Amino acid sequence: MAPVVNGKFIFAKPLQVGELAELGKTAVYDSSETINLDTVALNGSFLAKTLVLAIDPYMRGKFRDPAIKSYTPSFDLGQPISGFGVAVVLRSESDAFKPGDHVYSNTVSYAHYWVPKDTSPFTIIKNEIGLPWSTYIGVLGMPGQTAYVGWKEFSKAKKGETVFVTAAAGGVGSIVLQLAKRDGCRVIASAGTDDKVAWLRALGADVAFNYKTEDTRAVLQREGPIDIFWDNVGGETLDIGFEFARNRARFIECGMSSYKGPNPYRLKNQFFIVGKELSVNGFIVLNWLWKYGTSFYDEFPRLVKSGEIKHEEDFTYGLEKVGEAMQEVLVHGTNRAKKIIVVASN
Repeated sequence: MAPVVNGKFIFAKPLQVGELAELGKTAVYDSSETINLDTVALNGSFLAKTLVLAIDPYMRGKFRDPAIKSYTPSFDLGQPISGFGVAVVLRSESDAFKPGDHVYSNTVSYAHYWVPKDTSPFTIIKNEIGLPWSTYIGVLGMPGQTAYVGWKEFSKAKKGETVFVTAAAGGVGSIVLQLAKRDGCRVIASAGTDDKVAWLRALGADVAFNYKTEDTRAVLQREGPIDIFWDNVGGETLDIGFEFARNRARFIECGMSSYKGPNPYRLKNQFFIVGKELSVNGFIVLNWLWKYGTSFYDEFPRLVKSGEIKHEEDFTYGLEKVGEAMQEVLVHGTNRAKKIIVVASN
């Protein structure tokens, strides 16, 4: 077979704090290289073709200078970025993977074709009930796992309790909302557009509001107090949550406004943590899959297939559009749902 173009999305220049608007300059699509799929060296690994890729909020922090340490490594300068995705194996020298296997990992290369140096992060997806591959990087991938792990481990939910979910129309928040309703809770949910608010109501939110046009403090004063706060944004909204929490409320910290800008909001109401005996737990989902990974995949595919757990996906087609999709998710927040990059159909 003749060589084919192998487009890649490259980390070209670190972002400085507050430079998200320059994302298009720091990560660029490069179609200058070709690859021979029949002869490329595998060195005991496998050759994969990318099918679908995720754009996730945590990726903001990975565009930093590699010298700056954080809970997740930065991307490698001059190399394709990587993240959650599904690919199909074309050739293999590994006993663990064979051609035709569909693999999932958080280290999928944002390239059309690639050979991983390390095969250990990859899981073969059986997909015996025939769901679209995109579900495995959304409702059945990291967002779904995050919602499931955080809720199971930290919510200690009781029927009739009031839950507040921020960024509730997103891939994580929309699933948390549904888990809360399945446990018999009353749910207050916020989002940033009227269309997203309509989606929250369709998912069963008891109170849904647009935080850009309605004051969060006024809503919680009217609809609270809250027993569980699922926090996807942090900052001032978290501060307001402390104010309107019931004694011994549980705060589940999944996301923080420090993702954005050089001047993060400074909390003023943290004294309520002591006075109200609040529980505040942050977590990284990958550190909990040893405990919940099996039960998640035993339960969730069936719930998604039956429609008991609902989800939406916002598709962008073509690897060359990754930069535009990142602007939507990481800068402007204009994505309608979980953002999926469709690179190839099979």
